[in-house]
Amino acid sequence: MQQNQEFRVSVAPMMDWTDRHCRWFHRQLSRRIWLYTEMVVADAVIHGRREHLLDFYPAEHPVVLQIGGSEPAKLAEASKIGEQWGYDELNINIGCPSDRVQSGSFGACLMLEPQLVADCFKAMQDAVDIPVTVKCRLGVDDQPVEDTLPEFMQAVSDAGCQRVIIHARKAWLQGLSPKENRDVPPLDYELVRQMKRNFPKIAIELNGGLMDLETAISESENLDGIMFGRAAYHTPWILSDVDERLYGGAPFGQSREDIVERVVDFVRDQEADDRTAKAMIRHIMGLYAGMPGARLWRRTLSETIAKGVKPSETIMAGLLTRREFQGVA
Repeated sequence: MQQNQEFRVSVAPMMDWTDRHCRWFHRQLSRRIWLYTEMVVADAVIHGRREHLLDFYPAEHPVVLQIGGSEPAKLAEASKIGEQWGYDELNINIGCPSDRVQSGSFGACLMLEPQLVADCFKAMQDAVDIPVTVKCRLGVDDQPVEDTLPEFMQAVSDAGCQRVIIHARKAWLQGLSPKENRDVPPLDYELVRQMKRNFPKIAIELNGGLMDLETAISESENLDGIMFGRAAYHTPWILSDVDERLYGGAPFGQSREDIVERVVDFVRDQEADDRTAKAMIRHIMGLYAGMPGARLWRRTLSETIAKGVKPSETIMAGLLTRREFQGVA
């Protein structure tokens, strides 16, 4: 792939996964990737504990706040708060299929209401100076997506949207769980590429089922970006090739052990005042995925933290186990 400095690689917003500790960890593997928060509902941004919901580490930049909602005025107010909090960009969620999200009349069900999405987008973008983007599905349920997705794209384009991230699956609002919605509906990357041909002035990113960098590059030909979801979480080391492979950066000069040592120092600094630092254990479980001893690494972390050991000491125990496994003194 010819290097394109405008091409964007990002890690998807994932509930219960992409918290600020996870994002800090992913930033250690690439300087160029864009990081997303978990989705935060507009009402929570406005009325909730903002320090808990919105705080992020300076190292995370560029970082995007994803907001859920369907009321333009509330989304505009939440957008102003997100901009004031220091986020680089805002994103509206038009893709989540969970029952909780549907009951609030937002997420993927808004694929049925493109003009409302356009109104929501415009209210957000008019309220702030930073960019606002849309993340959506191909469509929902029995929609004929070859017809309805272009209509959706036209509506958000007319509202001024300049970047859309498309999860290349339909969402089934009834009969499938959110987990099943990540696997069961078939992928249609070609339809996403067709949207780029139809709307060449909109930056379009491909999301959904991208498990490695080579496949993602191949499938995103003529598109403007790729967004990794579960692959970035379960096999995070794939992110370490991004800067060199796509942007001509220097080869990633650190080992996994170097990263673990950095994580230990980071968690040690956080754990006394932040009980959520324990979540880092989950986030680094996949660091050795595909390598000999990966199961031992995961088991050591799981069993040690279960004994009530401090998170930093748990991670250090995992590192020592790795060294013993490799025969390093």
